[in-house]
Amino acid sequence: MRSLPVAAGLVLGFGLGMFIDGIVLHQLLQWHHLVAEYESTDNLTGLEENTFWDGVFHASAWVVTLIGAILLWRSRGTPARLPGRAFAGLLLIGWGAFHVVDQVVFHLILEAHHIRMVDDYELYDWSFFAIGLLFAAVGWLLIRRSAPGRDAVG
Repeated sequence: MRSLPVAAGLVLGFGLGMFIDGIVLHQLLQWHHLVAEYESTDNLTGLEENTFWDGVFHASAWVVTLIGAILLWRSRGTPARLPGRAFAGLLLIGWGAFHVVDQVVFHLILEAHHIRMVDDYELYDWSFFAIGLLFAAVGWLLIRRSAPGRDAVG
């Protein structure tokens, strides 16, 4: 059954995308925190609240990544193996899906934060969204090119 390795790649990519977002944008660059639009980071109480919710986000990323790892482990005995390029493509599609979901849910619907908390935040938000679409497109191309003449994942 090919569905397990496909699901594993997509879920792992989504979880790893969450981790990269949290590590790079929340911690290293400190461009935003998960609930920065609800709770200002300009004082200690606000920073503590935002740090707590960033921790919840990281814990969620860990759970999603763990689920992807479990799916990958369970798929090890299946006769259907995916070429490495196809699996890399699935990771990119999952990562791109995270970008799209983050933009729609956290930036547009919940208005919890923006990619960079600046006056022209829309440029950053929509660039993040576009990068997600680009990741998904590159992932799809990797899958399509991994097995010429046949459907590599399906």
